[in-house]
Amino acid sequence: MKVLLLTFFVLFAGFVNPVVAQKESNVLVFAKTAGFRHKSIEIGVENQFTITQTEDAEQFNYKILKRYDLVIFLNTTGDVLNSEQELAFEKYIAKGGSFMGIHAATDTEFEWPWFNKLVGAYFLDHPEQSKATIKRIIRSHPSTSHLPDKWEHYDEWYNFKSINKSINVLLMLDETTYEGGKNGAFHPIAWYHKFDGGRSFYTGLGHTVASYKEPEFRKHLLGGIFYCLNR
Repeated sequence: MKVLLLTFFVLFAGFVNPVVAQKESNVLVFAKTAGFRHKSIEIGVENQFTITQTEDAEQFNYKILKRYDLVIFLNTTGDVLNSEQELAFEKYIAKGGSFMGIHAATDTEFEWPWFNKLVGAYFLDHPEQSKATIKRIIRSHPSTSHLPDKWEHYDEWYNFKSINKSINVLLMLDETTYEGGKNGAFHPIAWYHKFDGGRSFYTGLGHTVASYKEPEFRKHLLGGIFYCLNR
């Protein structure tokens, strides 16, 4: 598939840490979809990372992947990698690489158990988009330190299955504040963990295009990137 020349940017004017920005990192944003394609794939704002955005699964060989400090699955869906590409990505993580999944990344690679553990859960289904209250569980993480303990946000709220028990839950959905939740009192919507030699961060937010214009959500993504880059 043709490599996109679009740019996905998540370091924002006014949000950049001048110490962090001194070191340039290489980030690969993978946005291949074999199912539903999210409009949010096409958006972005300027930042100071060196970013390559692609839909080309051929980039998933270890010689290429080792050039990157972080690989982001941005609203990927379906079966996007073949068996050789999967092995290359497993090697990348085992060698200390980092992974970040955004929204539909959990709607990806259902036949790859290793990926299920890496991303932290699989998508089950979702109700109609709505406003809901998110509870902040961990205050000290760079992706949540700026958020209130209860945050109202409008998005598409995933229900999950096969949740990895080893994840550290950052944000939890309050199912009493919207209709259609199926995970009950334990409904994580953002989390992180160390896995198989590397780092992993996932947020279930980020379906709507409008989300990427919101300072709170953009800082949330930025903090996730900082975690993945061990900064």
